[in-house]
Amino acid sequence: MCTYLLKMRELYRWERDLPLGAPLGKDDVGDWLTTREAHLASLQDADFAELSIGGRSIDPFDAEAVNDAVALHGLVYSAGLVDGARPHFFLAELEGERRADTGFLLRVSGRELARCLSAPPAMTRGATIFLRRESLRRLLWEKYESWLWSRPHNAMARALAFYPFETALNDALDAMTVAEMAVIEAHERGEYHAGLDLGEGWEAMLLDISLTPAELMARAVRDHLADCTHTLPMLLESGREPSLHLFIANLGAMRKQLFPSVVTAYQGWMETGDNAGFLDLVQRGAAHWRALALQLLALHAEHRDQSAVPIARTVESAFL
Repeated sequence: MCTYLLKMRELYRWERDLPLGAPLGKDDVGDWLTTREAHLASLQDADFAELSIGGRSIDPFDAEAVNDAVALHGLVYSAGLVDGARPHFFLAELEGERRADTGFLLRVSGRELARCLSAPPAMTRGATIFLRRESLRRLLWEKYESWLWSRPHNAMARALAFYPFETALNDALDAMTVAEMAVIEAHERGEYHAGLDLGEGWEAMLLDISLTPAELMARAVRDHLADCTHTLPMLLESGREPSLHLFIANLGAMRKQLFPSVVTAYQGWMETGDNAGFLDLVQRGAAHWRALALQLLALHAEHRDQSAVPIARTVESAFL
């Protein structure tokens, strides 16, 4: 509930176009929340409506058709399912797009015009990677604001120390956002290539194990695969120290539980300044997480909608 209320608080800030850090009136937020929840309750059993754009009716999940229709307006649209098989949408101003040699289309968005409660800064949908600059900047602000409560001397503190957060908040956020755009792009490149390697069976598996611990574990396995093949090599080989600190700071409990050695390698790198051991772990991790992901797919092929328990047990026995 606490996480939900914090997310709603930030959604209120976004919807009202209030500056980051501006004080929010408790009564104003409370009244808005009551109205918003009543509206959401009224839509609980409603079907998805088609979008009417330029005289055309388009399925809201047909993102490519919608993007074709809104391109003339300089906009970008995304639709799909996130964890728990929850529908997720956003509409934003398109900053730019480019086609990579490896086949995917990269779309970068700026100011957001419509979004969900959850606003992940990056996602891969088929052969398209979406990077959301505004969502990333807001996420970094939320991480900074959370750190301010007790100012612990941790990886987050080490990342923040590279930027002037104490004296020039907006400049610091802008600079960190620029740096982290490259990091989330690297991760999504890893996601894209993992998708090519693992095939469509991965998404079918996630649907069959949705809303179970196994889903969270499987998603963490693929995240580790993407990071060991793309994100971490990029950070270590290019000497992106602030981003490496932030990477460790943002690892969730599930990912740390599955990959405790990555924290150990990080601590060793901090103590010695030598990244050779870290790079060796990353190379071993890429092979480990790929083999585990393929094993999960095999379990799903055997057990189908009853695969959640064997998948969870397999991941629990394969920590690195």
